[in-house]
Amino acid sequence: MKKVLFGVFSVVGLALAMYAFSPLKKGDQAPQSTGKAVAIKWMSWQEAVEANKKEKKKIFIDCYTDWCGWCKKMDASTFKDPQVAELMNKHFYAVKFDAEQKENIVFDNHTFKYIASGSRGVHELAYALLDGQLGYPAFVYLDEKFQRVTISPGYKTPEQIMPELKFVGEGHYNGKTYEQYVKSVSNKN
Repeated sequence: MKKVLFGVFSVVGLALAMYAFSPLKKGDQAPQSTGKAVAIKWMSWQEAVEANKKEKKKIFIDCYTDWCGWCKKMDASTFKDPQVAELMNKHFYAVKFDAEQKENIVFDNHTFKYIASGSRGVHELAYALLDGQLGYPAFVYLDEKFQRVTISPGYKTPEQIMPELKFVGEGHYNGKTYEQYVKSVSNKN
């Protein structure tokens, strides 16, 4: 019995050591092994704020919760798509934001806090970003000055999110609506 327990603890210890010494940082995803696949460079809110001070980019915020099944499906499929990842990394600082996180966030001289409510609560920043419409997943697009461009609720396939990423990422929102943009793109095909 001691040998079996020693073997189990050895395997668990080895796995933990490999994880602990992994070159990935918090928020990173391991690159996919197929060809030249690219992974989205996820950041925390604060990391995106700091990065934006050095190089201006738009901000894409994935507001999710740990219990959201559709959020997990987005992570496993849409956000693994190489074209989505490439476009996201090119135009945005991509932020993973747990809408129920408990850590305070200081931004623009305001402290955003977690507000407990019932069995779950909400973080004030998520509430502000989503205008109180707390359905998940939900995506918030901000410009380089942290001004909201749009909110996009619900699960999206790669085919559904790519036009949004291009619309905001390439600046088409300046001067036309999303509907006008989609119509102009479909007329070209």
